[in-house]
Amino acid sequence: MPDATAEPDTAAGRAAAEETSALSHPAVDPDATAGYGDHPDQVIDFYAPRGAGGPGGPVPVVVVLHGGSWRAPYDRRHVSPFADFLAHRGFAVASVEYRRGAQEGPGGGSGGAGGSGGAGSAGGGPVAGRWPDTFTDVAAALDALPALVRRHLPGADPRRTVLTGHSAGGHLALWAAARHLLPADAAWRLDRPAPLRGVVALAPIADLEVARELRVCGGAALELLGGEEHFEERRPYVDPALLLPTGIATTLVQGRADVDVPQAVAEAYADAAAKAGEVVGLTLLEDVGHFPLIDPAADACAVVAEEIAQLAW
Repeated sequence: MPDATAEPDTAAGRAAAEETSALSHPAVDPDATAGYGDHPDQVIDFYAPRGAGGPGGPVPVVVVLHGGSWRAPYDRRHVSPFADFLAHRGFAVASVEYRRGAQEGPGGGSGGAGGSGGAGSAGGGPVAGRWPDTFTDVAAALDALPALVRRHLPGADPRRTVLTGHSAGGHLALWAAARHLLPADAAWRLDRPAPLRGVVALAPIADLEVARELRVCGGAALELLGGEEHFEERRPYVDPALLLPTGIATTLVQGRADVDVPQAVAEAYADAAAKAGEVVGLTLLEDVGHFPLIDPAADACAVVAEEIAQLAW
């Protein structure tokens, strides 16, 4: 976590101020919540559209996957103001919960909701992700979503769905859009591309190899795959940078001043896409760090909404 005592004119100080702002908004209760499985974390919050945002008719659905380094302390509540912000832009919103790491490493520390601290099993803190439950849940949630949208978001059009996610959730959004490219023995594989209008990934942990090299979020990418002994074996199943081209319109939104998930991670994914023959949009925002992308009080959040609208309507 950025040092909240740092001077505001330092990179760490600015990051801490941005995090404080993004996480200072009161949680917003959804209009409805529905389960897609039996576990308490297998639920989706639904936010009905609160304002006009497009040309009329059935409104698009935005699926939100929250971040938090795939670690248990950080759940969907911290992105509920962002979900509500999108609902006020005229979207129907589905915010997905999923199982995350629950064990404690030797040190017992943790990082922020974006996850720059907490080394997990490498040095203390909640372990990132639950293998394979995290991925099983995201796949199951998206498979169940069309029927749940019809039940809980009347007036929404599940055929016009945009997937978005922040940080670790950005990784999961990119992964979910690539399930048709998974190895043949993957339980999560689809036989055709998911019916999505597009993906807008926000400061995503989009390349797990680069994230491991940079120790993004305190080594969370390594933890997610079960440590060094499983990293190379499992990576083909869950690394978006290896699952290209998806054939689904994809945009990455990244702050140039992000110290939690550096710009190099998004650029690595965009480069991998280009080598695979796919053009991925990369919107780089000057003087923007990790958290303004989901902070309704920040200008960057309006940019995110516009990127979603360009794909949704």
